[in-house]
Amino acid sequence: MRRIDKDQRARIRLTLNGRALSAEAEPRMLLSDFLRHSLGATGTHVGCEHGVCGCCTVLIDGTAVRSCLTLAVQAEGRDVRTVESLAAADGTLNPLQRAFQNHHALQCGFCTPGILMSFTDYLARNPRPSEADIRDVLSGHLCRCTGYAGIVSALLEAAGYRQSSESGSKS
Repeated sequence: MRRIDKDQRARIRLTLNGRALSAEAEPRMLLSDFLRHSLGATGTHVGCEHGVCGCCTVLIDGTAVRSCLTLAVQAEGRDVRTVESLAAADGTLNPLQRAFQNHHALQCGFCTPGILMSFTDYLARNPRPSEADIRDVLSGHLCRCTGYAGIVSALLEAAGYRQSSESGSKS
């Protein structure tokens, strides 16, 4: 990574949800703020700003990360995906989003983008999680509204969608 003086602004170039974008950022600007304020990706929510609540989770090169613990300059040249990338261009929800809708797995929706992004990564790596696995990953997210039951049901359903689509493509 190039050295940047604390008073300089750096031009950050990245791919955001499939689009090559760039904007300037101060060296200590958080990725969450850069996404929201510089690039307009407001689906990335900021809660605790300490990496505890999980609301700001995004994917960098396919891996779930807390954008409130990541500097914008660390995203230089990387592929960043936010919750805005999940639905199809025509607005059709992906299986994970549909499962959340089916199970009423959100109320205020503030935590939802981070949970969706964490499980986009997790289900890609572990398409057949147990309920215990799901609860373990979910323990890294705080939700004050739902009691988690609907979220767990939705995640189990989403894993089932993924299993169905995998078995159908192997035939």
